[in-house]
Amino acid sequence: MQYEILTREQRIHFVEKGYVKLEDCFERADVQEWLDLSFLRLGYEPADPSTWKESRIHMPVMHRKKVAEFSPKGWSGICDVMGGSGRIEGEPSWGDGFIINFSHEADKPWQAPTAERGGWHKDGNFFRHFLDSPEQGLLTIILWDDILPKSGGTFLAADSVPAVARYLLDHPEGCEPGAFGGLISGCSEMIEATGKTGDVFLIHPFMLHSASPNPSGRPRYITNPPVGLKAPMNFNRSLPDDFSLVEEAVLHALGVDRLNFQISSERETYHTDFRKERDRMLVEEKARLVQLGIPVPD
Repeated sequence: MQYEILTREQRIHFVEKGYVKLEDCFERADVQEWLDLSFLRLGYEPADPSTWKESRIHMPVMHRKKVAEFSPKGWSGICDVMGGSGRIEGEPSWGDGFIINFSHEADKPWQAPTAERGGWHKDGNFFRHFLDSPEQGLLTIILWDDILPKSGGTFLAADSVPAVARYLLDHPEGCEPGAFGGLISGCSEMIEATGKTGDVFLIHPFMLHSASPNPSGRPRYITNPPVGLKAPMNFNRSLPDDFSLVEEAVLHALGVDRLNFQISSERETYHTDFRKERDRMLVEEKARLVQLGIPVPD
């Protein structure tokens, strides 16, 4: 495979640790309007925390930018990890559906991530999970604002990919989305995803992660859009160089060079209430902006 931006060290880190951090994928000036608009959409006052009704909120997307145009560096990194643009489903975009951590667990002393804390999960509530699932070929975390230590940065379990890979290998019939949280009990290598505006974490879809406390008083802005594959992952390619880094990480986790994996039941996608709730919120947010005389997209 030809790689556009990832160094050999970064590629090894992704295969062994399940993530890589790309810095300076876009400028703050490119997203400041979205950040400013978020408070107006919510009806919150930026300088008055008493108006921040929710400690943590997942906003609907109102505006989108194609990743390839908005962030060439981010797009190149995604392609490097997933085996090239030809394997990626559609034209991925990043939007302003911010996950804002205003003050999650701010009333408690900050604690470093451990296996004992709750909330560990594998993303993907919209499909039945298999070892080769294409629906979520990669998870990304986009930092839309600076995230300092102990300020709500997502907790990542960097040694969780092997546990999830083994579990999925043992269940060719597939697993429900909520089946993975308990696997955190065998993990011990946790980090907090911090960085500057424009940094992007490319994360293996098998990585367990969790929301973290934010006692800092500063809202933390991220989004975590998945990137889909056109076809299921292939762990039995004829040429070793044809494996994507996502596939290599699975093989590395399982301790094999290749694997002839076959699912034993039908793939399924699910319709959840999550989308209905985002649609409801979007109507409310647009109404607030219209009252302020701010144009909204159709």
